[in-house]
Amino acid sequence: MERILSANWTVSGAHTRPVYEQRGGYQSLRKALSMDGAAIIDEVKRSNLRGRGGAGFPTGIKWGFLPRESDVPKYLAINADEGEPGTFKDRFIMELDPHRLLEGCLIAGWTLGLRAAYIYIRGEMKLGAQRLDAAIDELYAANLLGKRILGRDGFDFDIYVHRGAGAYVCGEETAMIESLEGKAGQPRLKPPFPAVVGLFGCPTVVNNVETIACLPTILERGGDWFAAAGSDKNGGPKLVQISGAVRRPGCYEAPSGVSLRDFIFSDEYGGGMRDGRKLKAVIPGGSSCPPLSADELDVGMDFDQMREKGTMFGTGGVIVIPDDVCLVRMAARTAHFYHHESCGQCTPCREGTGWVAKILDAIEAGHAKREDLDLLLEICDNVEGNTICPLGDAMAMPIRGYLKKFRADFEEHIAHGACRFPAW
Repeated sequence: MERILSANWTVSGAHTRPVYEQRGGYQSLRKALSMDGAAIIDEVKRSNLRGRGGAGFPTGIKWGFLPRESDVPKYLAINADEGEPGTFKDRFIMELDPHRLLEGCLIAGWTLGLRAAYIYIRGEMKLGAQRLDAAIDELYAANLLGKRILGRDGFDFDIYVHRGAGAYVCGEETAMIESLEGKAGQPRLKPPFPAVVGLFGCPTVVNNVETIACLPTILERGGDWFAAAGSDKNGGPKLVQISGAVRRPGCYEAPSGVSLRDFIFSDEYGGGMRDGRKLKAVIPGGSSCPPLSADELDVGMDFDQMREKGTMFGTGGVIVIPDDVCLVRMAARTAHFYHHESCGQCTPCREGTGWVAKILDAIEAGHAKREDLDLLLEICDNVEGNTICPLGDAMAMPIRGYLKKFRADFEEHIAHGACRFPAW
C-alpha cells in the first residue's frame, strides 16, 4: 500500500523544514487558511478519523465539544507520553517527521481558534524532544509560528514541548493536564471535562500525536479519501506495531481493518512466527487489552471489530506470545506494571492492583489454591469501573482475559507447582 503517515521516515533530512517543504509540507496549512473552521471540522468528521491514543473516539465530534467563543484562551494538549507497553509509533513521528505533527497542530489551532499547543512528551524520548524543539525553532524563524502566522491577522499560535517524568498515568488526559500545570500527575474527577475546564482552567482539546499527524493528509486529499482508505467508521491508514516472537517486529503503516492474522503472518508485516515457534496468544492493542487466542485471529484491526471480539484495538500495539511463554508469569508482570504505575488516588486501583499481583506471584510460584482464581476474577470485577481513570480497568481487563481464556495454565501451576516454562 501507499505509505502516507510514514512516507518521510526513510528520507534523509525529512525532520528539517526545507526537506519537509520540498515534499509538500505546509501546503495543507495554507489550504486550511483559505477555509473557515466549521468547514475543516466537517472534513475531519467525514474522514472518520478516530483518536489514535487508545480510546478511538471520533476526532471531529471531540472537537465539537470545544466552545466556539471563549473569554479565555483555548489550548491544544498533545499526548506524546506513549507509556503503553507494546506501543512505539508516536516516537517515530516525533523523531523522523516532526513537522507533520507541527503542521497538524497549526491546522488544529486555526480550525478551533486556539492560542497555543503543548506537546507532553515522555521524558525518556530525548531525541524526539530535541527534534521537536529544533523544528519549532525553524517555524518561528519562518513566521510559521508566533504572531500573524503567514501574514494572517488574528492567527497567533505558539507550540511548547514539555518533557514529562515517565508516569504511565499521565497518558490519561486530565493527569497529563495536571502534570503540565506543575502538579502531581493524578487524574481529575469529571465533569468538568477538559473541553470546558482544561489546561490552566481554560477550554482544552486533547489529542494523540498520530491523530494530529493525520490532519495534513485529510486536508490534502479530503475527508472522503481518508475515510475510504480505512474500514467502516474507522478512516485512514493506521500505524500498527508488532513485537514478540515474530520474524519482522516493527512499526508498520497498514489500512484500518486489516486482518490480524494477515498482519502477523504476512511477509509485508510481521512475517510469521520466529524460530519455528507456535502462536498461543496475541495482545492486539497494547498491554491493557484482553488477549486473543490463536483461533481468534480472523478479525479486522479496527476499534469496532476488536470490540465485537471482546477486546480492544487500543494503540495498535500487537504483542505476539508463543506457546513456550508462561501466561501466568505474563499476567503477573502485567499486574505488577499497573500496580507500580497507579497514582494511588483511588482505593480500588491502589489496593486491587497490588493484591492481584501478589496472588499471581503465589500462583506462578506454585503456592496458591484453586479458589484464588475465582478471587482474582472477583477483585478484577471490583476494580473495573470504580476508579477515576481507566488505569484500574487497564489491569483488570487483561488479567480477566488471561484467566478466562487460559484458565488451564493457571490450574496447572496450582496443581503441579511452579512454572515449567523458561523466562521470555
